[in-house]
Amino acid sequence: MKKNLLTVAVLCAMMTSGAAFAQQAEGPWLVRARAVNLDSANKDSTGLGLSVNDKVIPEVDVSYFFTPNIAAELVLTVPQKHDLSSSVLGGKIGTLKHLPPSLLVQYHMPMGSFKPYVGAGINYTRFSSVKLPAGVDIDRNSFGAALQVGVDIPLQKNLYLNLDVKKVFIKTDVSLAGAKIGTFKVDPVLVGVGLGWRF
Repeated sequence: MKKNLLTVAVLCAMMTSGAAFAQQAEGPWLVRARAVNLDSANKDSTGLGLSVNDKVIPEVDVSYFFTPNIAAELVLTVPQKHDLSSSVLGGKIGTLKHLPPSLLVQYHMPMGSFKPYVGAGINYTRFSSVKLPAGVDIDRNSFGAALQVGVDIPLQKNLYLNLDVKKVFIKTDVSLAGAKIGTFKVDPVLVGVGLGWRF
């Protein structure tokens, strides 16, 4: 009986140390590169029927794992140019660029070889290169929530296929001749696919 208990204890110790070694070998950093489809909600209270075009954008993120389950992710891209259109004024009325970095805290739930996660955090968007009709302007800064769900699927050692969906809340006040006429909410859903490298 003692022999059996000793054998079980040794096996458990080996399994635990093996799991710890695998986790240590994997490292706390995860870098992903994604292609992301940006699909804007285009909610407008100005009465102009404002909208920006949808597009596919590049995205890079860096995650740091504080524990096997808890990580922080910084999501980055380059400034993205959009056409701003008005259904009331008959089409394109100008252009703008937006830079929307997000910082999220994630909870990872390993399920066998699949590693799903959920995340929540904050987005800051900076609007620049704004070219609109004379007298029309927008607020250049936006702060809002960011929500996320995704999964990492192992392809080989330290290399993952990543599928990711985010909802980001982005809005700006619209003014005419210096007076606010309403709020334009971009509030996009971002669906991404890419590769991740853990180290």
